[in-house]
Amino acid sequence: MTKAMSEKINDKTVFSLLEVTKSIHNTLNARYKSSFWVKAEMNKLNFYQHSGHCYPELVEKKDGKIIALLKSYMWKDDYFRINSKFIDILHEPLKDGIKILFQAKITFDPAHGLSLWIMDIDPGYTLGDLECEKRETINRLVCEKIFDKNKTLRLPLLPQRIAIISVETSKGYADFIKVIKTNSWGYKFFWHLFPSLLQGNNAVQSIVDQLKRIKRVSHHFDVVAIIRGGGGDVGLSCFNSYKLSQAIATFPIPVITGIGHATNETVTEMIAFSNAITPTKLAEYLLQKFHNFSIPVQNAEKKIFERTMRLLGEEKMKFGAETKLFRSVTDNILISNENDMKTSKTNIVKGVTVFCNVKKIMVSQLKEKLQLQSLLTTKSALTEMNGIEKNVANMSPVNVLKRGYSITLLNGKSVTDMSQVKNGDLLNTIVHKGNIVSIVDSTHKNDKI
Repeated sequence: MTKAMSEKINDKTVFSLLEVTKSIHNTLNARYKSSFWVKAEMNKLNFYQHSGHCYPELVEKKDGKIIALLKSYMWKDDYFRINSKFIDILHEPLKDGIKILFQAKITFDPAHGLSLWIMDIDPGYTLGDLECEKRETINRLVCEKIFDKNKTLRLPLLPQRIAIISVETSKGYADFIKVIKTNSWGYKFFWHLFPSLLQGNNAVQSIVDQLKRIKRVSHHFDVVAIIRGGGGDVGLSCFNSYKLSQAIATFPIPVITGIGHATNETVTEMIAFSNAITPTKLAEYLLQKFHNFSIPVQNAEKKIFERTMRLLGEEKMKFGAETKLFRSVTDNILISNENDMKTSKTNIVKGVTVFCNVKKIMVSQLKEKLQLQSLLTTKSALTEMNGIEKNVANMSPVNVLKRGYSITLLNGKSVTDMSQVKNGDLLNTIVHKGNIVSIVDSTHKNDKI
């Protein structure tokens, strides 16, 4: 700065802000006259539709941290030219979050500050960086021994229940559903859509979040299908992400992919249980699983039917022969049994007649014996009763008194022992004819009966 541009304030040399910015502008123009190539990450594209201009935010990162940041701009004509080149080579437009190698000039504006004017971008560098990320993801998965983990899972014999990760409005999703829904064999599928972004900066996290949701209900599904309807290689960059690849590799049920491109296989496709070039091919893959089961079953059904009909025919013939033999043998047995029954009947009738006659004679003899025995028993009982009656009569007190016996009473009670009386007691003696009253004078024991 020259003294002519400054002024004195309180003995201090003072410059205006405009003078300072003009000085910086002149210095930079003198130092950076030509353009140069720079590599950086385009954190934000900042495209303005109404003007057609872009104001990318450029960063450089180390260990995930931003170590440099600078504003830049692309004028409308430059943006459309560069974007067209990206679409031709990468089949994708410029977007956020990609690494670029660009030609630029340093510019400084007093009102807007320091910026880089992006004049051109090399799309080959961006594609190469994506390949580098892809190799790093593969190496990491291999080192962690999970690269083939999802492939080792077992796909059900009939994978009917499908958890689909896709964009609901995408053509690829519509094609997939149409094939499995309208298949001419009538195979039935159940599917549920878990909508997700499939490209862009937020695609990885969006897909991973949906995988987490499916994992919580994984017992309701046989397989997870990630479906995307076409796109270029840059649009597929999210499928080389380690975070997404790791989530798929360690998923508890098979993950299959149909992300719609024919070249440059992504890591996600490499580590998935199975992958197809397009969503339609992926649907055909599932139908083929049904074919692999259905055709042998149909062949077996045909063989079983033919063998069954043959066996039925053979058994029918055998049954007819057995029926004839059975009828013949049965008829003979019935005739023989009928004759035996007639003979047995005659013999039984004769036997019963003889038995009845014998029993009649035995009953008659028994009757006579019972009558005689009853007569003898009755006569004996009468004799015994007469004896008992005679003894009872002889033992009657009256008859006893008649035979000269007497009963001595003391105070109305019979005396059976001399110890019951004492001298002076008044005794009443009953004899056959009358009573004798006496007073005890003495008692003595009589040893003679």
